Amino acid sequence: MRYSKLGPTDLEVSQVGFGVWTVGTAWWGKIDESDGVDLLVKAFDLGVNLFDTADTYGDGYGEEILAKALHRKRDDIVIGTKFGYDFYANVSRDGHKERPQKWDAEFVRYACEQSLKRLRTDYIDIYQLHNPRLDAIERDDLFETLEALVKEGKIRYYGVGLGPDIGWFEEGEASMEARHVPVLQIIYSLLEQDPARRFLPIAEEQGTGLLTRVPHASGMLDGTYTKDTKFDPTDHRSHRKQEWLDESLAKVSKLDYLVESLSSTLGQIAIKFALSGANVASVLPNITNIPQLNEFAIAPETEDIPEELIKRAHELFDDEFELVRSSETATA
Repeated sequence: MRYSKLGPTDLEVSQVGFGVWTVGTAWWGKIDESDGVDLLVKAFDLGVNLFDTADTYGDGYGEEILAKALHRKRDDIVIGTKFGYDFYANVSRDGHKERPQKWDAEFVRYACEQSLKRLRTDYIDIYQLHNPRLDAIERDDLFETLEALVKEGKIRYYGVGLGPDIGWFEEGEASMEARHVPVLQIIYSLLEQDPARRFLPIAEEQGTGLLTRVPHASGMLDGTYTKDTKFDPTDHRSHRKQEWLDESLAKVSKLDYLVESLSSTLGQIAIKFALSGANVASVLPNITNIPQLNEFAIAPETEDIPEELIKRAHELFDDEFELVRSSETATA
């Protein structure tokens, strides 16, 4: 494993982190608790020290399982968690529809205390706003509360996790330029490069440490998907339509040049691509089993992607992977 300094913080994080959402929710398929604990422990044994979760994952379970697996290793790991969704009000959830968000000081303090209890710790390394809109980022009282929590030693640093999907440029820009957050979590992959590529120069200028997630585009770049893929209705990806799947597989085929040019797997190349972005300290792949963990954990030590191959990936994305042109040619 290789490690990087996370922006202006004093945190040294593994270049491959563990997104606890895969073992804390059923969004990526049901994983038994014992298997989830084994994955987290095995990840630590392989050198992973960054574990990113959220209070709303499994209504607290995503923090509880992390504590169950690694609370004895607390001083050796970096914990990121998130806040902002009010699941404490027993608001029923319709599928994956977002819950109400709250950002007032009383709620933020309450949410922080509950996370500390579930994580079985007295401090959180990275406390992140969970999918905030611009109006939340513009709240002075929210950031005053976070600064107070830092002074009290309950959190070491705060940051912003953008989402839930790709986009959110204004929120990311304001987080870095107006709020100067030390940590920003974004989506970045070979298939999903916008707006991440627009964030990179801002992060470099501001010194913001970047964490990137879903480098495999929700399974498109790690071999999970085929044209015959079917998902359980509880799976986060079950809403994907056949048309989307076919188009995505066509895009992936345009990336064959990477596998042909390098000795790594496509899954490892996808992680190296995300790590190549300016100020990206760690990548959070979706890890659901031991073979994936073993493959992804060694990705930082695989060969670097030559700049000309990265440039070609950028050009393919900007040209919509040549699919529009191919379609026009086919119908001509």
